[in-house]
Amino acid sequence: MAAEQSETRTAVGSGPARATAAVTALLTCAMAFSMMQLFLLGALGPRLVDDLDVSPTVLGLTTTVGFGAAAVLSPAGGRVVDRLGPRRCLVALLLVSAVALALIGAAPGAGFLLAAVALGGLPQALANPATNKTILAAVPAERRGSVTGMKQSGVQLGAFAAGLPLAALAGAVGWRGAVWTAAGTAVVAAVWAARALPADPPPKYAPVSWIPRGTIAWLAAYSLLLGCGIASVNTYLALYGVRRLDLGPTTAAALVAVLGVAGIAGRLGWSKVAGQPGRAVWLPGALAAGAVGAALLLAASAYAHPLAWVAAVAVGVFAVAANAVSMVLVMQRAAAGRAGQDSALVSAGFFAGFALGPPLFGLLAAAGHYGAGWLLVAGEFLGAGVVALVWAVRERRPVVRR
Repeated sequence: MAAEQSETRTAVGSGPARATAAVTALLTCAMAFSMMQLFLLGALGPRLVDDLDVSPTVLGLTTTVGFGAAAVLSPAGGRVVDRLGPRRCLVALLLVSAVALALIGAAPGAGFLLAAVALGGLPQALANPATNKTILAAVPAERRGSVTGMKQSGVQLGAFAAGLPLAALAGAVGWRGAVWTAAGTAVVAAVWAARALPADPPPKYAPVSWIPRGTIAWLAAYSLLLGCGIASVNTYLALYGVRRLDLGPTTAAALVAVLGVAGIAGRLGWSKVAGQPGRAVWLPGALAAGAVGAALLLAASAYAHPLAWVAAVAVGVFAVAANAVSMVLVMQRAAAGRAGQDSALVSAGFFAGFALGPPLFGLLAAAGHYGAGWLLVAGEFLGAGVVALVWAVRERRPVVRR
């Protein structure tokens, strides 16, 4: 780990001097833009379906295409970050996000739209490796957990931006104008990143590894199952609220907003706890157990509707927060010189879960079996908990600082 820190501090600067609010805000912004396209497609979906004359099925495919591309590209993206450095990759992430958003705004039909979404998988693949490597370089060890939680909350902040200000803007200038506004903002953020972070050292050789091993393999499997469950909840919670809980569309959307706010709070709080290595090893299993309870509450909400609100909070506090904790663990356990690749391999598992989970749930939802769907989600979270528990038992030893 010392080699990793020494290697990247040359690129980004000394830890305490660079652990500033501005750098943390930049990383949070990068995480938000890495998935902005998918949030916008969800928030602007009704307008987009009518304007492009595409089916809801095609709109649903955007999630699978986006996360599928991210899962495939993640291993290569991690190696690129280790080879080129975090500053170059953060600037590239924001510029590619801008291009993908601009192309989505210009899409004449379904094929072009899906191709633009696939391009947007590249920023997702670069996001965790580049931001994690920056944290290792710029933030003292005792503050990495809290900074990681803050930057991971950028994903939820991106969802908020898509669902409120940009959606409101679409009402005034059209959905294309709103997407192009997001693209222009991403360009501004890229300029900010280029100015805020010092130049990286010359590119160097980074050994490639496409298969996760040891702790990284366990975290990748955990993230796969976690991603399946989270994606299903994100995709179908509002629809469940309308069709089974008799909520209005606005109230049902508020369920998702509540989940997002709880996810921000959970990521900030649990990531800070995970910054203490002695506690971090047990956190993934504990959070997965809480997520199982949240999914069971969703199943029970068909009979007691107010439980849906409690469940939404619990999914955010436990399931959504667990992904941030896994990123803290990656930084604690990454091999020297491989923080980018190790982060990418764990992220690939998470993205694969996001691509696989909603189609499986969708088969049950299409038949009206939402209760069975929530039990499936509970089973996915339970599987993640079992993986985490077995790993924690195997890891019952102090973290060795390298």
